[in-house]
Amino acid sequence: MSIKTFAAKIFAHRIAKRTEKWVKNPLATQEKVFKELVSKGLATKFGADHNFASIKNYTDFRNQVPIRDYEELKNYVNLVVAGEEDILWPGKPIYFAKTSGTTSGAKYIPITDVSIKEQVKASRNAILQYIHETGKADFVSGKMIFLQGSPVLEEKNGIKLGRLSGISAHYVPNYLQKNRMPSWETNCIEDWETKVEAIVEETKDEDMTVIAGIPSWVQMYFERLKENTNQDIGDLFRNFELFIYGGVNYEPYRKKFEALIGRKVASIELFPASEGFFAYQNSQKENGMLLLLDAGIFYEFVKADEFFEQEYERITIKDVEIGVDYVMIISTNVGLWAYNL
Repeated sequence: MSIKTFAAKIFAHRIAKRTEKWVKNPLATQEKVFKELVSKGLATKFGADHNFASIKNYTDFRNQVPIRDYEELKNYVNLVVAGEEDILWPGKPIYFAKTSGTTSGAKYIPITDVSIKEQVKASRNAILQYIHETGKADFVSGKMIFLQGSPVLEEKNGIKLGRLSGISAHYVPNYLQKNRMPSWETNCIEDWETKVEAIVEETKDEDMTVIAGIPSWVQMYFERLKENTNQDIGDLFRNFELFIYGGVNYEPYRKKFEALIGRKVASIELFPASEGFFAYQNSQKENGMLLLLDAGIFYEFVKADEFFEQEYERITIKDVEIGVDYVMIISTNVGLWAYNL
């Protein structure tokens, strides 16, 4: 066992214990997050407009802060984009994640120092939870690839702007830098076709053990690898242990992936978004993901079949029911308040 493998198992055990602590106290965990968020919101224009100073509990918050989508929150976001401070969250965000909205055109989702740290922590903890549960950690000594957007960022009124995956590329921990692929130069290639070809050339002779990305992107990478080497991915990368994905449902891709790989590979599902990192798969033994209750996000829910009615009930995790579909409403450490995700 390598030193890196040994250290990963110890760290994984420590993180699993921390996670177990808040998992066993979900209501208290969310109450703490709620109070911290409202306290931060006091010093903002949004907080002043919605009388945060008088909010003592969730009922007050629900009465004073209506549910909004991006379009309805846009007046505040526009002030942030214009460079004004203390609008939705104290100070200014350090990034905007630019997304293409279906109803609002381009969306500028603020990202703060605390929120990006929570995103990085969640990605790390998902892998550590896998190590803790399975006992498998040899893969940490191999090469890891994260298929993502270009990390080249623009700037708008002093705030850096780019795709979430490109922003995240700036936060790969130091202990993974030697294992990380592709090279920074290749990662900066904007044209996807050109980028995939370059990634294939850089990785085809490496010991790839972890591969992560949106399934459609990874499928294209696998197909180009197979065309280039005339080998199944599982034979080319004999120590390929773990596929990490998010963004879309993996099931329509599963059979194709197993055919390209030539064998089954363990996988971890993530639920990241520009607005926050909400959940990850914390067990290989059952379906579903763990909702992250301690990550600076306060969750509310509305039954999906009631949401477009004139009156509906907003509830917290205290009152959710298994087997019911909900619209997820979030208040976050970037200043999205009662935001309809």
